Amino acid sequence: MESEWTMFRTSIADARFQQLWLMENYTYNSFMLQMEGLNVTKDSTYLYFSFLLISYTVFMIMNVGILVLIFIDRNLHQPMYILFCNLTVSDMIGSSNILPRLLYDLLLPPSERLISYYECVVQAFLTQLFGTTSHTMLMIGLTIRLNRCRTLIKNPFCDNASLFKLSCESVFINNVYGLAFTVVLFIASIGSVVLTYTKITIVCLTSKSKSLNSKALKTCSTHLVVYLILSISGYTIVILHRFPQYSDYRKLSAILFVIVPGGLNPIIYGLQSKEIRNFFLKIFNSRKCLPNNKSKQ
Repeated sequence: MESEWTMFRTSIADARFQQLWLMENYTYNSFMLQMEGLNVTKDSTYLYFSFLLISYTVFMIMNVGILVLIFIDRNLHQPMYILFCNLTVSDMIGSSNILPRLLYDLLLPPSERLISYYECVVQAFLTQLFGTTSHTMLMIGLTIRLNRCRTLIKNPFCDNASLFKLSCESVFINNVYGLAFTVVLFIASIGSVVLTYTKITIVCLTSKSKSLNSKALKTCSTHLVVYLILSISGYTIVILHRFPQYSDYRKLSAILFVIVPGGLNPIIYGLQSKEIRNFFLKIFNSRKCLPNNKSKQ
């Protein structure tokens, strides 16, 4: 009987110790947050840094190059290329919002990866703006109402789901809204794609023009590839936020969501555009002819 009473008192003491430990590690409404970042070893830090820096540099060069090309070539001043410019600018904003800060954090020890709460909110806003735009304001109204009792951002960058996890309050409304919007966005997105492709298919089947069918197939296949890459990488992040045990996979997916679609867009859309291909072929041929002209002189 005495041993059972001793075990009972020990369990109570352990519970109180755990409660005090949690209280010490929770800071109520702190304005400085710690970024967990990427869990990489010290030896591989510079390898990851170099990879991300090279990817970001190539990414920006390609996208800026496409923008300059469309701006200087009057033949490309068409509605399709204006839409392509919007896509390119969106990709650049999304990557510049995340990657420079991530590169900076990689060079710091985990204890020094600090970010102010308002800076984190702005980054989350721009992250949400990059992914979707129509519901951003409502989502940020729902986020800043929460009190914060934690300071660790368990992600390489700030997004709304990470901000939810700083609160000890109920985030039921936030989760319901986030999941409901994701479902609505997914259904609307898939529905519009299916409807559009159905109409295109009907036109192709009723048309006897081989050139029209070939052009439609080329354009649709390009769009479908970009759409699938963006959708799969985006919804993977949403799903993995619900499974903390796969946090490293979520971080990898989040980084790929920024790099891969934006890096592939200039290649996929650029190569399938006849005007852009011809422009680069002219530059390549002119440079190829320069040495021959010099040798003749």
